[in-house]
Amino acid sequence: MDEFKADSPDRGAPESLLVVAAHPDDIEFCVSGTVMQWIARGTRATYCIVTDGDAGGYDERLPRQAMADLRRAEQVHSAKLSGVHDVRFLGYPDSFVEPSVELRRDLCRVIRQARPTRVIIPSPEINWARVADLHPDHRAVGDAALRAVYPEARNPFAHPELLKDEGLEPWIVPELWLMTGPRPNQYVDVTAVFDRKVDALRIHTSQTAHFDDLASLLRDWLTEHARAGGLPPGRLAEAFQIVKTD
Repeated sequence: MDEFKADSPDRGAPESLLVVAAHPDDIEFCVSGTVMQWIARGTRATYCIVTDGDAGGYDERLPRQAMADLRRAEQVHSAKLSGVHDVRFLGYPDSFVEPSVELRRDLCRVIRQARPTRVIIPSPEINWARVADLHPDHRAVGDAALRAVYPEARNPFAHPELLKDEGLEPWIVPELWLMTGPRPNQYVDVTAVFDRKVDALRIHTSQTAHFDDLASLLRDWLTEHARAGGLPPGRLAEAFQIVKTD
């Protein structure tokens, strides 16, 4: 697969979108502003969350299954605020994700069911610029999702039970976008939906209630992206690395 050049133009809103993330709230932190704008332009979106985030949160008294249930509910509520009503959870253990054959098969299943024209996944590469991007679950999910997109979802001989037993035909993903990667080459202006992005992230109370000023933290981060992407001063952007899949 070849990378697009850094000066690639606005790719526009896809007909259908699948966003794969390791934990509830990853999407809201990284790409929800972009997703909101695409949905407003007619995109049909699906979220696939690999873990329930049971190792997250700051309340040690809360049982882990209760945390998982809470984070699922937060994710579903937050997704609805963004306009996404199809949220799928794979239920893998938080902080112990590996790019296993089982995970690749499960992601391949979702791809063949959703049949997206664009997929966003975590980058399988380490981004040393931000400590949050060092979480091993992000890289493991990115690795597994990358293999599921190419070559497994398109290959009828990969995970043959998906075709034989479940009737899921192969699907070629035309475009793959990576989030949280070290080499972004596409920047999407999300200034107009910044307040909604903050609101969507605040719904993840179990993870964000301790932030003194969540909006300022996000604004600083998105300002850095906008500056790197050459956007005018005062603009805010989310960053991606676009990869060709043909």
